[in-house]
Amino acid sequence: MSSASGSEQKSVSDMEETRTRLCDEFVSITGTDNDVAQSYLAKSEWQMERALNSFFEADMEKVFEVEDSPERETGPKAKRKKSEKNAPGGCIDLTEDSPTCSNKQAETKRKPSEEDDPKLSVISWNVDGLDTDNMAERARGLCSYLVLYTPDVVLLQELIPPYIQYLKKRAVSYTVIEGGEDGYFTGMMLKKSRVKLLESEIVTYPTTQMMRNLLVAKVSFKGQELCLMTSHFESCKGHGEERMKQLRLVMQRMKEAPDNINVLFGGDTNLRDTEVAKVGLPSGVCDIWERLGKQEHCRYTWDTKANTNKRVPYISRCRFDRVYLRPATREGVLHLAPDHMALVGLEKLDCGRYTSDHWGIYCSFSAE
Repeated sequence: MSSASGSEQKSVSDMEETRTRLCDEFVSITGTDNDVAQSYLAKSEWQMERALNSFFEADMEKVFEVEDSPERETGPKAKRKKSEKNAPGGCIDLTEDSPTCSNKQAETKRKPSEEDDPKLSVISWNVDGLDTDNMAERARGLCSYLVLYTPDVVLLQELIPPYIQYLKKRAVSYTVIEGGEDGYFTGMMLKKSRVKLLESEIVTYPTTQMMRNLLVAKVSFKGQELCLMTSHFESCKGHGEERMKQLRLVMQRMKEAPDNINVLFGGDTNLRDTEVAKVGLPSGVCDIWERLGKQEHCRYTWDTKANTNKRVPYISRCRFDRVYLRPATREGVLHLAPDHMALVGLEKLDCGRYTSDHWGIYCSFSAE
């Protein structure tokens, strides 16, 4: 009897330890407290992904209910609906009262003949969907940058289900690809008039502890097949070994791609330079920031000195977000070459915050 009793006590102790660990992980990801974590995990039978998905959907639905509520539509900003109704086909549906730029500014930035432009333009951005404060305005801010820069490809990280649904509703001129359904995940947006989706896949990271993966899409641009990749590598300083495993997997995929295909990766890598040095980049793969001369104003994409969204009591300046290119080498096909890079999202919105706690990266590539 005493043996059975001891076994039961050990089982209960193991269960309590597992649940405590799950609560700690939930709190770390969502920024809530232990009571909220216990509530969502218990309702989800202690399944982390289900609990996270339930939490983010509930929180974001409240946020976007305000965005689309009748009270808002009949208020002073009801002109937004009118501008959407009158928006020309094939354009991004956005509010007239965009928090970042006016329509006139967007027209100034817009290329005179986008369909004929030989260059490929890309934005890579961790949009911090885990932060639900001022989410509706920050999501509109992202859409405003899409109007301002009209990128052909948008690589996004830290999306949550309601955020991606908002983008699908607003950015009607883009094909949206999701890198997951539960919790938080990555995504891609492809301008329909310029980039055609051929196929996509999600590659799992076998040992991730944070639901991270690699989203891959084969697309056609100006009649040439491209391979696009995005990912959100493992976060936090203590997870460097897992990050390096993920980098090795990405580099292997880039290296093994056929020589008639340009391969482009952009994402929130959370990498430190020492980690990249340990892994090394394969021959033919370049870091866009380095290739374009290591311009100082484009170095830090995570900069708590300049970006106050997180309001942390320390200064941290890191180049977490990176773009890698492996150009095609076969003769007779288009070869991509980087020609410009800039950070985006540097302007505060009307709410006093930025679109994300990360700066986005805008790149353009010539096709030779």
